[in-house]
Amino acid sequence: MRIAFTTETWWPSTDGVVTRLTATVRELRRMGHDLLIIAPEGGEPTFEGIPVIGVPTVSVRFIYDGKPWGLPLPRVLKFLDDFHPDLVHVVNPFVLGVAGVWGAVKRRYPLVASYHTNIARYAEFYHLGASKPLIWAILRSLHNRAQINLATSMAVQQELSDHGILRVDLWRRGVDLDQFDPQRRSTRMRQRMTDGHPDRLIAVYVGRLALEKGINRLNGIFAGHPDLHLCLVGDGPARAQLEQRFRGQPVTFMGTMHGSDLAEAYASADFFIFPSTTETLGLVLLEAMASGLPIVAAEARPTHELVDQSGAGALFSSEDRHGLSKAVGEILQQDLEVLSHKARKEAERWGWSVPTAELVEMYQRLHRERQKAL
Repeated sequence: MRIAFTTETWWPSTDGVVTRLTATVRELRRMGHDLLIIAPEGGEPTFEGIPVIGVPTVSVRFIYDGKPWGLPLPRVLKFLDDFHPDLVHVVNPFVLGVAGVWGAVKRRYPLVASYHTNIARYAEFYHLGASKPLIWAILRSLHNRAQINLATSMAVQQELSDHGILRVDLWRRGVDLDQFDPQRRSTRMRQRMTDGHPDRLIAVYVGRLALEKGINRLNGIFAGHPDLHLCLVGDGPARAQLEQRFRGQPVTFMGTMHGSDLAEAYASADFFIFPSTTETLGLVLLEAMASGLPIVAAEARPTHELVDQSGAGALFSSEDRHGLSKAVGEILQQDLEVLSHKARKEAERWGWSVPTAELVEMYQRLHRERQKAL
């Protein structure tokens, strides 16, 4: 098939959406499909042989750390016409995605839209909470033009339906089981993660350092756990605030990491900290579990879906100011090696090949329906 993706975020940005889309297009290309990616400009013109067309961007400094948003320009329709896709998949439609949706509808290309970011919830953290009804109205308008809407967890699937988005299906989770592996654990990386104290217990967080990620909940992590070292992998607008708050405490800021370094950092920690309650999936949870890490996470419906059946985690209420410390204590009272095996075993159910094959089945069904209608 010829599949065109229009996405609100792409390299050099890094987040769970980019990770999922990267893994998906790699798998689709391996399966022999022809692909096009239309994304905000700033990245390379190709990705592993797949053409990437950049669209001019605009950003607002105080919204999402000045994230560049691709403009919904009419030229997107020309890009689609030149490629002549069998199907258009719009990833996280909101700004640039408007042009992707409009182009697909205008040319009657089968349209799939996937929902990855709780934009309405994030608005609260940027003093834009009053805009939530408008945001959901925009999302309904865009998603309800698609023949299939994809959610990344059952909890989000229900949330979308509750907000009036129709034809919602599940795009199952996945993780790169070769990249994220407990065998990548190293003393060298533990030295880096603890500023030269590799014998300490290491709790690692991976993600944006931003208020919407629940970063403030990390404040009480050391209560009752003097041998603990916190390692923060990632960057964002809250970094300076966190550096000031944790000054003099056993905390290391690693900055953004990718590839083998990131995989090694996961595997070299002892457990994973996840304070966010705004995720639609929490892909970093899967990466951590694939790396053999037990999970300490704030309670949220998507997080329950991942952690509950594994037996490799402890969840805490985001309303309990002592909850994180108590959950850490619960994990440390158990055998971390046993928990590590449980975490990896659960992650092994979620390689990328199965969810991508299911995605292709949806694509092909829409393509067949269009062929019958012509």
